[in-house]
Amino acid sequence: MTVSIVRRRIAPDVGETPCLPGPAHPLLDRIYKARGVTQPEQLVRTLDSLIPGSLMKGMDEATRLLAEAVSQQQSIVIVGDFDTDGATSVALAVLALKAMGATRLDFLVPDRFRYGYGLSAEIVETLCARAVPDLLITVDNGISSIEGVAAARAANIKVLVTDHHLAGDELPQADAIVNPNQPGCPFPAKNTAGVGVIFYVLCALRTRLDSLGWFSDKPKPNMAQFLDLVALGTVADLVGLDTNNRILVHQGMSRIRALQTRPGILALADVARRDPARLETADLGFALAPRLNAAGRLESMSVGIELLITDAPLHAYQLACQLDQINRERRTIETRMKEEALSEIEQIHTDDTATLPWGLCLFRDHWHQGVLGILASRLKEKLHRPVITFACGREGEIKGSARSIPGFHMRDALARIEGLSPGLLLKFGGHAMAAGLSLRQHDFPRFASAFDQIVRQQLTEDQLQARLFTDGSLSDSELNLATAELLRTAGPWGQQFPEPVFDGLFTVKEQRIVGNNHLKMQLMPMNSRLCLDAIWFNVDTCLWPDDTIGQVRLVYRLNTNVFRGSYSLQLMVEHLEVT
Repeated sequence: MTVSIVRRRIAPDVGETPCLPGPAHPLLDRIYKARGVTQPEQLVRTLDSLIPGSLMKGMDEATRLLAEAVSQQQSIVIVGDFDTDGATSVALAVLALKAMGATRLDFLVPDRFRYGYGLSAEIVETLCARAVPDLLITVDNGISSIEGVAAARAANIKVLVTDHHLAGDELPQADAIVNPNQPGCPFPAKNTAGVGVIFYVLCALRTRLDSLGWFSDKPKPNMAQFLDLVALGTVADLVGLDTNNRILVHQGMSRIRALQTRPGILALADVARRDPARLETADLGFALAPRLNAAGRLESMSVGIELLITDAPLHAYQLACQLDQINRERRTIETRMKEEALSEIEQIHTDDTATLPWGLCLFRDHWHQGVLGILASRLKEKLHRPVITFACGREGEIKGSARSIPGFHMRDALARIEGLSPGLLLKFGGHAMAAGLSLRQHDFPRFASAFDQIVRQQLTEDQLQARLFTDGSLSDSELNLATAELLRTAGPWGQQFPEPVFDGLFTVKEQRIVGNNHLKMQLMPMNSRLCLDAIWFNVDTCLWPDDTIGQVRLVYRLNTNVFRGSYSLQLMVEHLEVT
């Protein structure tokens, strides 16, 4: 795959006025403007700058249901999802409702291999066989649970749906729905994650209960104590970090760094060998969240939820170790599946004159359902095209996990296929960049062809070329620890508000492989006497070290390396080209 290095540009209408309040820092001002920041208000990180939750459609009905359930000690069951957003949503709901006085409280995460995603009629049947609850609350799911909500209502169970996924043509007939992406919702922060939605709902509930005098004889919980969970779930779900989400993530990260966080989050940081006092959003997304997700992928997310709920540090550490081991098993499965997928892709290239489909669908009956999403992501990153990977589901059905690239809306594409071929898809849902679906196994060839055609209609060859966007080059005076620390504290960085990366020409002075496959280098910028440490993780050790390499063009991030209490600058290499 060819990679083009493209420097981000500042839109012409941004102007020359600094977007930073007070004296402008030229580098940071340039970085912010390249991300569409034009006003100081877009950089606020205080809680009083959050968009009011009262703007969310259905909020009044939701808090009425919840206030009634809490004050009358009704039985409440929370139905979650099996990823980190779902786990943090369930944990937040359980902890906050208990803090507000709810006593008859339980949660359930559907077994992805038996029930699949969301509130289904089967889940309702399972709950009713155990004990019929008064109120069901969905978190991070429910907007597409038409049959499940209908089954609950038929059993005289009230249903509150809290979700953030895109709505289909039909909405469930719930007693209340809170979802910024439902039709007619004026709440402007459409990127709010599932955990952010339930956080807003519970903040509004506390306000309602307070107005009713509920806390006159009991402590009123401080909702800010749950922002660590909001930050973790928001970053892990890869939702866009707009101004509102950056406030939520910044506030949650600040609590984690101050060690005012759940024992489970500290335990996850421990097993991931991360210093919580210097935790970054990248650590949440690439170190903590994968260990939580592993539980939902291979076993049961209830282990992850228990980790987030417990107040006992020792128990939290034991659970974190268990999750770490599950994650190691996940990596082994992922490696095997990726090798098989790449072998099949290579075969496609060598068969006659066949070219790789623009929209790639791969299916193996023995692939693990829980690892499909990661596999699709890895292939999408390597091939830079929309990818859907499939594994066997129920008898005669296969389940798929889809990942997309910029310019191709995955859920809309699936909806179009369903419109052109009604009944081809048994179920689907998701976002622009990720979706899930199921279909009959014998329909796989027909679907794969239809998907490829849709991709070819909506994308151009140019869009299939991978691009690495950078923030330009850094001068010698900017290549230092102070700049790295400035950028570290200037976030939070994440989806749609990417961490700054830079490019430049360097001379390689020394290089060696460390660990299993990491390239450690000493570099000098062109026409400079600076000597900088750099590391490139997971390189092809068949190519490096190569003593013939002299000059390279790098795409890199600035990083503060901490070793035995000593701080030093290190370049984290994202891409390397020999010049």
